[in-house]
Amino acid sequence: MKRVAQREVYRNKWLTFYEDAIERGNGTPGIYSWADKPPCAIIIPYDGNSLTLIRQYRYPIQQWSLEFPMGAVEGEPGLTPEKIARQELREETGLLAGTLTELGSFYLACGVLNQIASVWLAESLVPTERAPELEESDLTVHTMTVPEFDACLRKGEIIDGPTLTAYWMWQSRRALDRGPRTD
Repeated sequence: MKRVAQREVYRNKWLTFYEDAIERGNGTPGIYSWADKPPCAIIIPYDGNSLTLIRQYRYPIQQWSLEFPMGAVEGEPGLTPEKIARQELREETGLLAGTLTELGSFYLACGVLNQIASVWLAESLVPTERAPELEESDLTVHTMTVPEFDACLRKGEIIDGPTLTAYWMWQSRRALDRGPRTD
């Protein structure tokens, strides 16, 4: 596909929607709508025993969601993924990370969105004051052990795609670090 023309449909401080006139590989014309968003960070706060998550009402699906802290910093170009992770962790959970390990990155919804998410394991956690944004006023902080999180997964209580992906990335890394199974 190649872009023939582009029209900005809508813009706010969080995202920009575009509608592109395209030409497909076979030469037929079409329209492709997509959104531009800045990079974000997903943080897995782990104190060696428990995970820290947030519970937040998600308007598009009209329900509450239990998630790892995550977000982007709009309007501040040049912030590194690590700085974004540290800022979001503090804002949403009131935790500072002594150690942040990047586990990788992925595109959140590459068919409609160009936003990339970096995934971070936050350890050596120190409590501080939360600093939620206005949009996060209904957010609550929850801790649970890894077995409790796994039980929530089995019951279908974790419904957020980025949280599921980040957890899978972390658990995969842990399995690789342990080496091949001998049982």
